[in-house]
Amino acid sequence: MASSNFANFTMFLSISVLFVNILPVNSTSRHALINNRKGFKVSLKHVDSGGNFTKFERLQRAMARGKSRLQRLNLMANNLVATTAKDDSDIVKSTIHAGNGEFLMQISIGSPSETYNAIMDTGSDLIWTQCKPCKECFDQSTPIFDPSKSSTFSKISCSNKLCEALPMSSCGDSSCEYMYTYGDYSSSEGFLASETFTFGKNSIPNVAFGCGNDNQGSGFSQGAGLVGLGRGPLSLVSQLQMPKFSYCLTSINVDANNKISSTLLMGTIANDDHSNIITTPLVKNPSQPSFYYLSLEGISVGDTQLPIKKSTFSLNQDGSGGVIIDSGTTITYLEESAFSLLKKEFSSQVNLPVDDSSSTGLDLCFTLPSSTNNIEVPKLVFHFEGADLDLPADNYMIADSSMGVACLAMGGSSGMSIFGNVQQQNMLVIHDLNKETLSFVPTQCDKL
Repeated sequence: MASSNFANFTMFLSISVLFVNILPVNSTSRHALINNRKGFKVSLKHVDSGGNFTKFERLQRAMARGKSRLQRLNLMANNLVATTAKDDSDIVKSTIHAGNGEFLMQISIGSPSETYNAIMDTGSDLIWTQCKPCKECFDQSTPIFDPSKSSTFSKISCSNKLCEALPMSSCGDSSCEYMYTYGDYSSSEGFLASETFTFGKNSIPNVAFGCGNDNQGSGFSQGAGLVGLGRGPLSLVSQLQMPKFSYCLTSINVDANNKISSTLLMGTIANDDHSNIITTPLVKNPSQPSFYYLSLEGISVGDTQLPIKKSTFSLNQDGSGGVIIDSGTTITYLEESAFSLLKKEFSSQVNLPVDDSSSTGLDLCFTLPSSTNNIEVPKLVFHFEGADLDLPADNYMIADSSMGVACLAMGGSSGMSIFGNVQQQNMLVIHDLNKETLSFVPTQCDKL
């Protein structure tokens, strides 16, 4: 049996949690930024960063958000709609969006600029923040953005192509009005506007964003809005004409209270010039064009390739099923039949008693021997099209010596499968929308 040494799990057990600072670009105008394509670097912090949580408390909080996000993503992929009645005669249907996420990036908006923490979301497109005057706004830690105090603010007209790109819009006072509804019944409603966004010391004019003055629900309490990094025309990636970006998420063994952060790279600095890179095609789902779908062809545990039916991870004609890679979901969720095979084979290859206490919330845990800090676990390989991703043990096993358990950081789902951020840690994950590829590069992310 092929196995990997799973050592030093005292360090491994720290669940990293992250917020965002933005590092400077060598450009001060959008024109120059787009033309030189160098881009910029942004540091990311997890939404639970600095919280006084134990290792598994942090994981459990993240998993609770992840399960909720999984449900929303499945709703989206199944092309369901939420219906909102404004009055008895006006029924508006709007596409459901994922919302929420695990990582925050710091953005500055306006002239003079005000700074906000916004959720980074690779599962949606729209950039938005709460705006005055607020009909209804959720609590946020920073003052709500006031457009009247900015000299660079302007509303976007209904004839603008970005207004047409909204899944649901209407025209009021010659401005483009939007409504985004999320699967947890949170929503943002307002108008589309143009404003200067600043990353560190570098300002980028004319970024289109949603100015939300009716925002409801608890889905965004971590930040003051959201930055979409999806594949659609409204996303930051598309608006900046930077079809390449990458992120590098620090290991969960980094303590939540220290200053080590993860990283987002926009533009050509998100480079793919690495000798140890592996690359797989991105797949498009016409019914959900913003998502980053991958072709997962199989999974191996040790020397055993699991007998998973070829159709298990396929993207169906109705837009359901398939596998997405997502920064906003913590653990990987596999279609239930595949996860059952994985769980059974993994259990048979780990020479430890199974822990049935359900104390962690994870589906498969083992009791750790008190006499050692080292255990052996089987290799785990994800076979994507053209890329066999051999995961380090730290990317799929979560251990806690104080609790006396080691757990597989994966679960089952019904429908869509999601490759989560624990499995992506300490990898540079490069999205190239020109080549329609996604690449993995093993990287010490806290050294970037």
